[in-house]
Amino acid sequence: MTNKNNYILSCNDIYKSYQMGATRLDVLRGVNLDVSRGEFVAVRGASGSGKSTLLHIFGALDTPDKGGVFFEGQSLARFSGGKINEFRNKKIGFVFQFYHLLDELTVLENVLLAKMAGASALGWFVASDAAKKRARQLLDEMGLSQRVRHRPFQLSGGERQRVAIARALMNEPDIVLADEPTGNLDSQTGSGILKVFEKLHRQGQTIVMVTHDERIAAKAQRVIKLADGRISAAY
Repeated sequence: MTNKNNYILSCNDIYKSYQMGATRLDVLRGVNLDVSRGEFVAVRGASGSGKSTLLHIFGALDTPDKGGVFFEGQSLARFSGGKINEFRNKKIGFVFQFYHLLDELTVLENVLLAKMAGASALGWFVASDAAKKRARQLLDEMGLSQRVRHRPFQLSGGERQRVAIARALMNEPDIVLADEPTGNLDSQTGSGILKVFEKLHRQGQTIVMVTHDERIAAKAQRVIKLADGRISAAY
């Protein structure tokens, strides 16, 4: 077996199924994937191929039925509940197709949520000024400095996704996991979001992105194709 210590994130022989009434749906059927630090990997596949499930397992939002997931050589299965929460909050930055922003909060407050979620009341009191400075800096880099007081429903789809990316970067994560980040956007707006990911990659950010679109996947450094829960191609 490959030495998992050589990779920032990897999985070994991952299986995952779901029970749908009397039917068992086999989603992943023995997937092996290693991601090096600084890589931009796209996982491509049709709807139902298992790509989003794999991403959720990588981010500890779901657990495999069989097989191991490793972060810097450490098995996630051996992490305590507190360590798993810390892994999700500080090591992983999530970007979703439908943004998952809170409309009752401002753009700035949505970005700050990532930092607030991992802090105690005292810790937030101490860190809040620096956190607000970083959040404003990230929003400025996303071209949203004039939108910090807006609510998400006042923004375009592309702007909302940029807010979501800023939130994902708030804790300086080791890995960004992006689930169809352009899937809810028109072609031109989606191209703009891809340029954000390409810039992050040039800056050294590790990214794993899932998409059904071959054109979008081609922007990544490496492409893994999933079909029927298995890796069918890699290039």
